[in-house]
Amino acid sequence: MCDCLVMKRFSWRDGGGGGRQGRHRHHRWRKVRSPSRSPDRRYDRSPEPCPSTSTDGSEAGSSAPPKATNTAPELPGFYFDPEKNRYFRLLPGHNNCNPLTNEMLRAKEQERKRSAMLLEDEQPRKKAPRTGQNTSLLLHNRHLGLLPPSSYCRLIHELKVSGMRRHKLEVQSSESSSPNTDNFRLIKADSTCERVFTVNDVSHGGCKYGIMNLSGCSKGSLSVEMCDNLYFTNRKVNSICWASVSHPDSHVLLCLVSISQTPGCVSLLPASLFSNSNPDQPGMLCSFKISTAWSCAWCLNPQADKTFSTGLSRHVIVTNAVTGRRQMYSINSDVLAQQFALRAPVLFNGCRSGEIFSIDLRQRSRRDHSWKACRFHQGSGVTSVRLLRDENYLLAADMQGQIKLWDVRMTRTVKQYEGHHNEYAYLPLHVNEDEGLLLAVGQDCYTRLWSLNDGHLLRTIPSPHPAGKEGFDSIPNVVFSSQLGGCRGLPGLLMAVRHDLYYYPYNSDYQDPAAAGKEPSAGPVSGR
Repeated sequence: MCDCLVMKRFSWRDGGGGGRQGRHRHHRWRKVRSPSRSPDRRYDRSPEPCPSTSTDGSEAGSSAPPKATNTAPELPGFYFDPEKNRYFRLLPGHNNCNPLTNEMLRAKEQERKRSAMLLEDEQPRKKAPRTGQNTSLLLHNRHLGLLPPSSYCRLIHELKVSGMRRHKLEVQSSESSSPNTDNFRLIKADSTCERVFTVNDVSHGGCKYGIMNLSGCSKGSLSVEMCDNLYFTNRKVNSICWASVSHPDSHVLLCLVSISQTPGCVSLLPASLFSNSNPDQPGMLCSFKISTAWSCAWCLNPQADKTFSTGLSRHVIVTNAVTGRRQMYSINSDVLAQQFALRAPVLFNGCRSGEIFSIDLRQRSRRDHSWKACRFHQGSGVTSVRLLRDENYLLAADMQGQIKLWDVRMTRTVKQYEGHHNEYAYLPLHVNEDEGLLLAVGQDCYTRLWSLNDGHLLRTIPSPHPAGKEGFDSIPNVVFSSQLGGCRGLPGLLMAVRHDLYYYPYNSDYQDPAAAGKEPSAGPVSGR
């Protein structure tokens, strides 16, 4: 009677993985078992059901002992290594010579995953972004009239994106004897993607900034040339944007952070300042005494001509670059992202609190915040806002890795793009509506591309460099365009990570100039 009670107590966890289950199954494995002997030994679990036993307690037939499971049970304070097939103790501190911590194990697993994805990307044939989608099928459906031209172009671009492969670019410079060893911090392309403004961290502190010229060579390769004049500063650059003062993209707007006794400021620099082609007339150069700014934006609407905005802690300042006249708006949070609309002088702002609001510059600032044309909440700190061509829709990314498409009129979410990773970093969004693509670089150093139309994740590109302990130094900066290098440029993705520059072309048979043993075309590239 006592044995029956013990069996009932142990059999209620037959589906689990506890020690009682092992003792109960051990009791059924043995052919001869003393009733007075307590089951105090543990045995490996088995995913297969135990063999049936006869009424006299003996086994119905001879069978092999159960196989061990592939996934070992988790033990608090221990880590199971499947390669060595044993447990290791997790050390809580970092004062040991070679501590085994959860952070170290996660980094090891992430590096293994990144290396596997890099090997997969090197394969000539890659998996299609959508099941059953290929060029022949799309062309056949188009000839039958089953696919509109706009949908056909969008789906072809998706196939091109899935086939992009990595090529390393050599930056041409007059100082060819001293290659670039400074990590890229920010890159920003102009409206035609002929020039890219770069900010690099320097080893002794501070940063340097300049302009790279892009050009598509006649043989189908992309060349990059760094301008001769580089400028150094001991302050950190928080945000940059291109400004149109005398002509489109004639200047660059920089937000410099205060350091020590040097206050923060916003500098408006002419792009011709970085080239030796016209050193006598660099253009308008001015600096505005504005404390540490998180973000900046330039207005292209004629009603607010030559006007820019800066997002500060609890303030938004709108400044006329010619007259210096300012208008200040007080808010309750830090403004981390800004963008002006084109059809009207309306400024959209994203805050650390998760609020997104717009300012109509035609209205005066009031203390009751009635100047906010519309307002809605993302849910976490907003790191980027991007208006679509139909300015009734706005894309926003936040510090929880959420990317949402908002209907500004209804102030509600109409679409969400899954897979982005961010916890606290300031990471921008990149939109190419001509090809229906949305790009974002995550804090995990992966570049992801979505279909702007339906939110489908098309491609995840791993970083060519492992994620180091430096934090933001390992996060890539990207530029995506269908015309890298101007109107006759090449489509693809330009990626700057650490001190290297990479190009992911659409063309599968792209030839590297260095690999072919030929020098790329020299001379000035920009047509400006």
